[in-house]
Amino acid sequence: MNRRQGWPVTLREGPVVLRPLRLRDAVALRDTRARNEEWLRPWEPTYPEMPLRSTGLSPYIAMLQAIRREARQGLSMPWAVLYDDRFVGQLTVGAIVWGSARSAQIGYWVDSGHAGRGITPTAVALAVDHAFFHVGLHRIEANIRPENRASRRVVAKLGFRDEGVRRRQLHIDGAWRDHICYAVTAEEVPHGLLRRWRDGAPSGPDGTPGEPSGAPGSAPGSALGPEGPNGGGDPRDPASPWPGSN
Repeated sequence: MNRRQGWPVTLREGPVVLRPLRLRDAVALRDTRARNEEWLRPWEPTYPEMPLRSTGLSPYIAMLQAIRREARQGLSMPWAVLYDDRFVGQLTVGAIVWGSARSAQIGYWVDSGHAGRGITPTAVALAVDHAFFHVGLHRIEANIRPENRASRRVVAKLGFRDEGVRRRQLHIDGAWRDHICYAVTAEEVPHGLLRRWRDGAPSGPDGTPGEPSGAPGSAPGSALGPEGPNGGGDPRDPASPWPGSN
């Protein structure tokens, strides 16, 4: 199977666009992440080589080169998130495993100034549908911190299943943090996540109602590497009520 099937590609739904990250995105990436340092810190994995606040471009260029190399190898799909043609964040389908698994993890973050516009659930739906129906993946996970209820709402309203807590999974904000594993498989969304999001369908296989399609849905997560998003008090709290912008 061609591991680069369906990549590179630009995806669009209204004002939300996913396009492949470019090296020249380094400036926008640096400036946007620096502006959102406090917004991202509680959810981002520790990356000593690329601090949230950096005046130089070298760490960002190195990161972009690395994830673009992974994309050429069929191991990730790294997108810039645009809203009305403006760079507002990043989304990566990464840690792609082929063979009998055909699985991946998804991570994302969006500028806090654009939270509450439905950008993140739209972007996640676009990426997952493409991964399932054009690339040939079968399962996608989102690993989210229990405290990040906003990010958990994103995946819950799209119908990802809660598969339990992964203890001390990632090092974030000075400590090893638990994450809740959410997952969805291609069989569970035969008509796609984007259609579910547009129609305001139930948020999960159990039929629990989700947020209406106009509800806020943007929350920070990780799109910088294979770890997937760091989204999400209580590890078993069902990601509601909507807490606002963290």
